[in-house]
Amino acid sequence: MREDGKVDYVEMFGGALPETKAFYAKAFGWAFTDYGPGYAAFDEGLDGGFDAEGAKAPLVILYAHDLEAMLAKVEAAGGAVVKPIFSFPGGRRFHFRDPAGTELAVWSEG
Repeated sequence: MREDGKVDYVEMFGGALPETKAFYAKAFGWAFTDYGPGYAAFDEGLDGGFDAEGAKAPLVILYAHDLEAMLAKVEAAGGAVVKPIFSFPGGRRFHFRDPAGTELAVWSEG
């Protein structure tokens, strides 16, 4: 069961997805679900995905049952929103930077 504020997903740079997917499949036996030509998701202990055009650094994604309430908590605690709430296939999310400058995201279904 998904819980508020817990690490729920990790997104990594995928570059050339066919080669990246082939590497992880061959090396570790991973399987993928494709969401268009630029994104491939995996469920290998921790859910995640490879974004062909995403940031080079991994993006840790937390979960929230109420995305707007979690956004308010992040801002009240001193987080800086760098991408306001937006929709994507499967839900909605926002990105923020913590006081150390690390970018994270929070997502919610629907």
